[in-house]
Amino acid sequence: MADGYGSGSKLMSNPLIKTVDLTKEYHLGDNVVRALRGVSLEIEPGEFVAIMGQSGSGKSTMMNLLGGLDTPTSGSYFLEGLDVAALSADELATTRNRKIGFVFQSFNLLARTSALENVQLPLLYGPTVKSERVKRAEQVLGDVGLADRMDHHPSQLSGGQQQRVAIARALVNEPALILADEPTGALDTRTGLEIMAIFQGLNRAGMTIVIVTHEPEVAQFAGHTIRFQDGAIIDEQQVAEPADAAALLAAEPVPEEVAA
Repeated sequence: MADGYGSGSKLMSNPLIKTVDLTKEYHLGDNVVRALRGVSLEIEPGEFVAIMGQSGSGKSTMMNLLGGLDTPTSGSYFLEGLDVAALSADELATTRNRKIGFVFQSFNLLARTSALENVQLPLLYGPTVKSERVKRAEQVLGDVGLADRMDHHPSQLSGGQQQRVAIARALVNEPALILADEPTGALDTRTGLEIMAIFQGLNRAGMTIVIVTHEPEVAQFAGHTIRFQDGAIIDEQQVAEPADAAALLAAEPVPEEVAA
């Protein structure tokens, strides 16, 4: 796997992400739903972070705010020192495209488009010429182990392969940050381990990764865990020795159809 993803280093002192007293309220008729209640956190460049919590805890709302997909009711969010709230709609769209790669549980691939074309999509919104788009897409597909599946459409790929395409698409713009929302939720145990091994490899190469999950089995691979409940952080820990997904994968029995 190629080294040097992302613009950060674990030795840098300035946080990649900083939030200060973030709140988010939704108004449903006369009712006010307080999805986030004054959340302050920092994530350093090169960290692998798991944001944990059950349904309704606020973790998905937090993910949407970090990804610039929603705006807070109050509080501040800084990405690489940039005040996200101060950006115009166009500036926010550009920041999302260039600084953040998204990976979703449902893959979100275009069905009638090849893996290579799906991965190129984020590059269509910039000045990159076609030859460079193809070259970069081929590189990241190779990095996630799909060099021999570039011309396949999603219907011709397994769930794990589709998620690899989604990860490659997230990487193609060389973002500062990967945000992954329940990235193994639609996968079996072994395939989920394969995806987590890819994320850990990317993280070791310098990429900052933030995963939202309700599963401790997924969070165990992160070096920094943040637990949400009722819209607030109730626990935060640095993990000295996260579980090694590649090692666990090696210990898993290989299904007969794979072994054959």
